[in-house]
Amino acid sequence: MGLWSDFIGNRQRVIHKWKHYFPAYELHFARFVNRPVLILEIGCGNGGSLQMWKRYFGPHAQIVGIDVVPHCKQYEEDQIKVRIGSQSDIGFLAALLEEFGVPDVVLDDGSHRMSDIVKTFQFLYPRTAVDGVYLVEDLHTAYWDEYGGGLGREGTFIELCKRLIDELNADWTREALPASDFTRSTLSMHFYDSMVVFERGRHLAKSAPRIGEQARTGAQKLTHFLQRASARVSIGRSRSR
Repeated sequence: MGLWSDFIGNRQRVIHKWKHYFPAYELHFARFVNRPVLILEIGCGNGGSLQMWKRYFGPHAQIVGIDVVPHCKQYEEDQIKVRIGSQSDIGFLAALLEEFGVPDVVLDDGSHRMSDIVKTFQFLYPRTAVDGVYLVEDLHTAYWDEYGGGLGREGTFIELCKRLIDELNADWTREALPASDFTRSTLSMHFYDSMVVFERGRHLAKSAPRIGEQARTGAQKLTHFLQRASARVSIGRSRSR
């Protein structure tokens, strides 16, 4: 069963998600299904998404939810743990990693406040698995004043991501921008409506090999064309005799 089918057929705790997120979830999370992975979801809501991730990732996945609301602790069950604390509390996040280890997937669906998202990302992203995925959703709040957002407003997560595009491509800036830890640990960034996904991974030496038939110069291509045209004319004349 696909994740979307699981969602619309849910009869357990309430799940509240935008419909257009689901293709992106499956695109970036599929490789972790039925693997011994650690999934960290920031923001527990009504507890339904924790159960959804448990069903989706399979019997070997450890799901950890964090929230500031104490009653979220009741969402614990087999494979699901909940810890109460703020996503912007670095000490709390450090203790979480000490307890559970390195997360393979981080999904930030927490406070949606720009200062919290940025602080959480700056701490957790370098500590996510080397081949892990970091996903931030509901980024429409990056344009809303009550969440510290605004179009082009300094300090929003969207503005940070715009700068990170340059860091991702730092190797091509001719030393105008030095390569950073982000450059060396990030394979790709994916932008969706209200969502950004980061795919982490190791980089090999960059190269652009030319493979296949030897490339012809413009003059060689013209000569080859004229030779073939001449051959076709000769064949046509011999047939007409």
